[in-house]
Amino acid sequence: MKLFLKEHALLIFVQIIQFFVILAIYFLDGYHHLLPALYAVFLGLFFLVGYLIYHYYSRRLFYKRLTSSLESLDQSLQKTEQTPISEALDQLLKNQYKHYQEQIKKLTSRQDEHLKFMNQWVHQMKTPLSVIELIAQNLDEPDSSNIREETDRIKTGLNTILYMARLRTIEQDFHIKPVELGKLINEVNHENKRFYIRNQVYPHFTQGKKGITVETDEKWLFFMVSQLIHNAVKYSKGKSKTIMISIYERAGEAVLEVKDYGVGIPETDKRRVFEPFYTGENGRKFRESTGMGLYLTKEAAEYLGHRIELDSKVGEGSTFRIIFSVTQNLTTV
Repeated sequence: MKLFLKEHALLIFVQIIQFFVILAIYFLDGYHHLLPALYAVFLGLFFLVGYLIYHYYSRRLFYKRLTSSLESLDQSLQKTEQTPISEALDQLLKNQYKHYQEQIKKLTSRQDEHLKFMNQWVHQMKTPLSVIELIAQNLDEPDSSNIREETDRIKTGLNTILYMARLRTIEQDFHIKPVELGKLINEVNHENKRFYIRNQVYPHFTQGKKGITVETDEKWLFFMVSQLIHNAVKYSKGKSKTIMISIYERAGEAVLEVKDYGVGIPETDKRRVFEPFYTGENGRKFRESTGMGLYLTKEAAEYLGHRIELDSKVGEGSTFRIIFSVTQNLTTV
């Protein structure tokens, strides 16, 4: 109704001015019997109001469509009364919708090609890295360790790129199944044993209850835990030689906790550590930080239906928890 009145405000205003002009002409012409003039004005108003009422009710769905917000792009193609202006608008929106669909298809195709190239490139880079590691094993120390340290860093970066590329199609990449958390932690620790030794920071693993099993995607959970452990070790180096990895139950939920005694996260950075490419104060001090690890961890956790908790205090360390809901904790079933 508001849109209708706004559209016809000028017409109503002009008509009212016209009625006053008619009365003024009658009066200035010396015809002082205004009742016929008022009657003519009344008839004019009657026909104006009748026209406006008919015009509104014959196009009320059209005006409602113009003032309602769209929940999806397909709703722009819905039809209303078959009036010339509504038909013209329908045709315009159809052409616009078709144009947008063509543009989206082109952009999607380009993005798919880019992701395919990134995936292929990452896998191709792993082969020469493996060759470099084999060559490094035959070298004397400390050259061998230095080369393997650099290859490990490259591997970590390549894995981050790979999982970032997969994040767009993460729903199709999921394979949900029961995963025993203790077994997964042992696999992560074995995978990162050289990383622990190189940084002289070692994990202490405890289980409140053995055999805690959750419903999740093993591959993505492995990546998430690896990211939390890498951060814990990186920000503990030179300050503490131990990080704590714990698995326990809390109010029916399963909790996987990674705790370090490192530099801690400043209060101003806590709200933004899960944002992409945000490195914060610690990231500027530790230049290896990309700002993507925690972002990917948070995004994957949300897709899997898990929660991430963070407790941290500057100078005392940080604690990250992956929370598996009661329904995902198969141990309690």
